[in-house]
Amino acid sequence: MVQTLPFGSWPSPISARDIAGNAPRLGDARFVGDDVWWAEGVAAEGGRTAVLRASDGGRVLPAPWSARSRVHEYGGGAWTADDSGGLLFVEQSDQRIHLLAEGADPVPLTPADAGMAFGDLVLADGRLWAVRETQSGEGAPRRDIVVVPLDGSAATDASAIRGVVSGSDFVAYPTPRGDRLAWVAWDHPDMPWDAAELRLGRIESDGRVREWTTLAGGRRAWESQDVSALQPQWTSDDDLLFVSDPPICEGGPARWNLRRARLPAGETAVVESILPADADTGGPLWNLGTRWYAPLDDGRVLAVQTNGRDRLVVVSPDTRAVTELETPLAQVLVKDVRGSRVLLSGAGPRTPGGIWLLDVDARTVTPVRGGETDLALAWMPEALPLTFPGPHGEVHAFAYPPTNPEVTAPEGELPPYLALVHGGPTAHVAGDLSLAVAYFTSRGIGVLDVNYGGSTGYGRSYRERLQGGWGVVDVDDVAAAARGMAESGFADPARLAIRGGSAGGWTVLCALADTDVFAAGISRYGVADLRMLVAETHDFEARYIDKLVGPLPEAVDLYESRSPLSRPELLRTPLLIEQGADDPVVPPSQAEALRDALAANGVPHAYLLFEGESHGFRGSEAIVRSLESEVAFLGAVLGFATPGVPTLEIEALSAPDGTV
Repeated sequence: MVQTLPFGSWPSPISARDIAGNAPRLGDARFVGDDVWWAEGVAAEGGRTAVLRASDGGRVLPAPWSARSRVHEYGGGAWTADDSGGLLFVEQSDQRIHLLAEGADPVPLTPADAGMAFGDLVLADGRLWAVRETQSGEGAPRRDIVVVPLDGSAATDASAIRGVVSGSDFVAYPTPRGDRLAWVAWDHPDMPWDAAELRLGRIESDGRVREWTTLAGGRRAWESQDVSALQPQWTSDDDLLFVSDPPICEGGPARWNLRRARLPAGETAVVESILPADADTGGPLWNLGTRWYAPLDDGRVLAVQTNGRDRLVVVSPDTRAVTELETPLAQVLVKDVRGSRVLLSGAGPRTPGGIWLLDVDARTVTPVRGGETDLALAWMPEALPLTFPGPHGEVHAFAYPPTNPEVTAPEGELPPYLALVHGGPTAHVAGDLSLAVAYFTSRGIGVLDVNYGGSTGYGRSYRERLQGGWGVVDVDDVAAAARGMAESGFADPARLAIRGGSAGGWTVLCALADTDVFAAGISRYGVADLRMLVAETHDFEARYIDKLVGPLPEAVDLYESRSPLSRPELLRTPLLIEQGADDPVVPPSQAEALRDALAANGVPHAYLLFEGESHGFRGSEAIVRSLESEVAFLGAVLGFATPGVPTLEIEALSAPDGTV
């Protein structure tokens, strides 16, 4: 029998612990011999990153080891393997590379206490290539591409690690072929999605690259427009694939498209587009080694194309013939390829996230890990793609309505809605099926996931809408989407809430200070003061704000006027603050200053500090406490009961006991 209960108070079979245990954080995947290995965050073990294998479900990398790089802070490319089953990985705790052979303990390949971190591991021609980050003294880290000996000699002698090429603030994608090396490089104040160069150099007899040519990308690479080049990959000694985003034609939209550089010996390189489209094959390089395409053994190329949602296509480079592959995935990345079989990670509108095996010729997609849920689809909301008018142009979003097959709301009642603001701010959402979203919608709380200006997946012009306007454009776009939901009759205008993490947390705080749209806010490790962020954050993002707001010292007035902590008198909306104690990106000092400002203003708030957590929550207890606290907070502030959820102490709440 279907019950009638107010929105937000619906009983749900989805618990926060279900999400912590059944929605794993999946990373890279590889073919290893006849097996498939993948990385997976184990929430029950403090969020460590294990490496598992498909053949027997066993763990290649046992506890307490954790394969996670901290290069550029966000890491990536933290492990690779050879077909004999040897695992090469970066241990999270000390950032040393280790070799784990079957039946043995991990053996270090790089020295201890040398101030080095490694990522973007690549095995090629029997050599281990990597991006190295070296911290010495108080200055910025130095980064270079290196070759690490596999015999263990560098474990006690750092000089055994051969530096191959340096000279840039940041490097990525070491891609050797014979005596040539291709890689990507960029310098402050650019981020890799702004202006990154694809470089090609010859490896000299001593193993070093001293001179190189820029094949694509860089500052003002196309008629005074910056160009971002990513993911080089050889298909022969003279053919190099990559992606870059110059305009399709003069005045046309700039999108990351697949290109090929032909490099016959002694001749000038010829660059040609092999998959021109008003869609992106590429994205923001937050994690080293990210891939959006893969060459197949027969010369065809499998590529992801993004225009709001993703699709997979196969292109023949010589003829440019394109075939679309039907899959259940709407957000997908390429992980590895063997023959015509490809490992993917991704999710779809009716398909939860997982690692997938795609057989291109058989046109089959099968899950390797994840991709399934024990919960009936009747409990899972299907995202509705929406576009709203905004003051800066169209705003793209996905709405997940309250969904519960056993409960309905009283006639005439409109649901509360929680607007989600992704981080980055260059991230992107695609309306995937999500157990975390269903945690809210099954309780009668709608969810609106917004791709505000600055998001990727809609081309460079949409991404660059945010330049100079962070804290204004993003706020206007999210507010326009939330208002649009209310004006269309989907949401209760008096019960709109907003949640975001990191850069999304900044948007939450600015929206609460500068609009009257939202009745409650949730900031997860959010930026509250730009000056503090620039002073305290890590080197990868140290100059990021130059383009999002303006360079210092010229833009110091903007930094102050936009920062919520500079105008605490405007922070009057109830707020839940969640923060990792070990966060190097947005340190706890910002959250604590925000908490103190709310307390001084008498604004209802709660502050949760998660010990042992960094920029994003990985441990099961943090995930559970965070989700439960968010629902409890929304219920207390927006006025509905929250059955099955523990109470939350909220300072300055008008309830007599200060709890839900």
